[in-house]
Formats: sequence, C-alpha cells, structure tokens
Amino acid sequence: MAGGIKDKVAILGMGCTKFNEHWEKNSSDLILEAFQECLADAGINKGDIEAAWVGNHLDEVNIGKGGYYVSGVLHLPMIGVTRVDNFCASGTEAFRNACYAVASGAYDVALSVGIEKLKDTGYGGLPDSPVFGQFVSLIGPNGTAPGYFAQLATAYAAKYGISMDKIKDAITHISWKSHQNGAMNPRAHLRKPVSKEQIKGSPYVAYPLGLFDCCGVSDGASMAIITTPEIAARLKPDQDIIKVKSLQISVSSGEEAMYDNWDGAGVVTTQVASRKAYEEAEIDNPREQIDLMEVHDCFSITEMVTMEDLHISPPGKAPDDILEGFYDLDGQVPCQVDGGLKCFGHPIGASGLRMIYEVYNQLLGRWSEERLVKDAEIGLTHNLGGIPNQNVCSVAIFGK
Repeated sequence: MAGGIKDKVAILGMGCTKFNEHWEKNSSDLILEAFQECLADAGINKGDIEAAWVGNHLDEVNIGKGGYYVSGVLHLPMIGVTRVDNFCASGTEAFRNACYAVASGAYDVALSVGIEKLKDTGYGGLPDSPVFGQFVSLIGPNGTAPGYFAQLATAYAAKYGISMDKIKDAITHISWKSHQNGAMNPRAHLRKPVSKEQIKGSPYVAYPLGLFDCCGVSDGASMAIITTPEIAARLKPDQDIIKVKSLQISVSSGEEAMYDNWDGAGVVTTQVASRKAYEEAEIDNPREQIDLMEVHDCFSITEMVTMEDLHISPPGKAPDDILEGFYDLDGQVPCQVDGGLKCFGHPIGASGLRMIYEVYNQLLGRWSEERLVKDAEIGLTHNLGGIPNQNVCSVAIFGK
C-alpha cells in the first residue's frame, strides 16, 4: 500500500540566482550560477549526481525541448536528464520528480533545476504568442491572466457578503507586506518598499488589481540536490537535515469550468493538494503547526484566497487575518518572507524551486536577524500554474 514520501528524502543543497532583468546573461549563465551555489552547499562532487530533472516552460526561447541543454551546460557525466513542464508549477514538478526518484530507491542523489529567461520573450507579461500557446488556448484570445484572477475578488465578495473596499484593503496589505519583506532580500528583483497609499493609488490593471497587485517579469534559476536523510546526516553531521514531509500535486479535470458547483471564490486544486499534503505530513492543525509559507502570489488576490484554500484562515476570514498582521513577518504564520512573486517576479520554471530555497534556508536559520523567522520548524510552499478554474497546484511541506 502506498505510504507517501514523508521523511524519505532530504535536501542536501540548494542554489538560486538573483531574479532580475538579466539582459547581459543567458540561460547557461543563470544555470551555472545557481549550480555553483547548490553544489557547494551540498558539499559533494558533480559526479555524485545520478539523475536530474529540469523545470522549464518556454522551451522555444530558453533551453529547447529536451534535457540535453542542461546536461551540456553543467557537463553532467552522461546521466539521465529529463525536462518537465507543468505550467507555472514546473519548478516544483522538477523537484517532485527528483524526490520520487530518490524515495523509490532508484537513485541516491538527484538534481532538480528550474530555469526561465522570461524577459527574452520580448513581452511585458506572459507572452500572448505561440510560445505560450497552451495558456492562450485555456483563457481564449481575449482573456488575460490579471482579468481571470481579478474575478476571484468579486466572487469572494459575493460569497461572503464582504465589501470590495475591505477586499481592496486586504490585498493592499498583502502587496505592502511583500514589498516590505522583499526590500530586505538581496536576491529579489524589486527591492524598494512602497506605501499603502502608493499601492492603492496605482493604475488598475484589472479591477480591483492595481499595478502593485500583479507580479513582475524577470529571469532566474534555482535548484536543489536531493538525497536520503541517512546520506545527508552522514555528509552533514553538524547541520540540521531538512526533510520533505509531504509533496502533493492536484490538476484540474475541467469540472470547475464545465459545471456550476464551483463558486469562483477559491482554487479547488489548492484545497485538494493541501489536504493531501497535511495528511501525508501528519499535520492536523495547519494554522498552529505551519511556521512559515511561500505561496504563489501571482496576484495579491491569489494570495488572499490561498490562505483559505490552504485551510489556514477560516472561510470568509482571510481578509481579517491579513489586516490583523497574521501573515506578516512578525505574525503567527509569516507568508512571502522573501518578498514572493511580487518582488522576485515570475520566471516560470524557476519560481517553485525559489520558494523551496527560501523555506530551506529559513529552517536552517541562515538569514540575517531582520528577515529570519524565529524558531521555524515547519515550512510550506504552494506553486500554482494556469488560471483559477483550470490549473495545476503543488503543495510541499518541509521540516527539520
């Protein structure tokens, strides 16, 4: 009988570039930069890596359709390298494959890579072109990502009888909080704190989402080396071992879009994946047991509904928790402690592993005092791809 992967795999090392407009660098440069940090952190030789998975979405622009590009850049020793694509959750998908490979006993050491040069598409947002054709086929020729996610706000307001003014206050606080956190993070793309007045006064992109409620466009790479807890403990006897407590994925079957039982006020795949993740990790009260989170805040309203979809805030109470500082850096469950997609932007293949990178280093207590979550033991990442009613969601939980 299937028993999940709880405590069967550990993160041996991680690396992450600064997310930015890397006009002077290509995909190879970013992959190498993240790999050097990752390999040094793991404390192993390149020849110890037995297999690799690469998360990347825009293959025509970046690395091609197979895994040979990354194998060539890193001069890997003729091992299996597989490219995976699962929309904006591609980074976590690469991590999931590497984790399952180690948990199965097929390999002792595996590499997961996330890479995207989104600025090279030449678009200010997700490109409306054949390169991004799958997404365009989902939302239609006149749809936009901000437009679809903005509808979560009006649906939420209708479901719970909450004014749009209060929702606007809540999502303003989300954006403000993330920019406060990102200002302290040298790897973030956008590092200037902004006031709530600036956020509220910014031009609308899709009501009620203003400019600061939408994540930016950037380039970046991130990666992780996965092994067994036993090997990690032997190689790093004086360091806490960060284990994967659970890793679950849920993909829309189309029922949200085809039937009328979806209320439009949340994301069903997040609700499903998080329930399965908590069960696998043996967490029965996530509001009390999760110490920090990195979630897919492509838009501030996405983060708001995610707080309930992850079963942290009670139904209809996410705005109250947000406005009371529950998810602030000094709150009970800090969220987007590195600045999130709001400050990093969203190079599609890299975002999921970037979230894991932050949680991993937070649990190891590596960051400066001003941005460290004190005494953190359990962290969660949430990586979403697609639109609210047709998407893929990965939820992962990590612990010492």
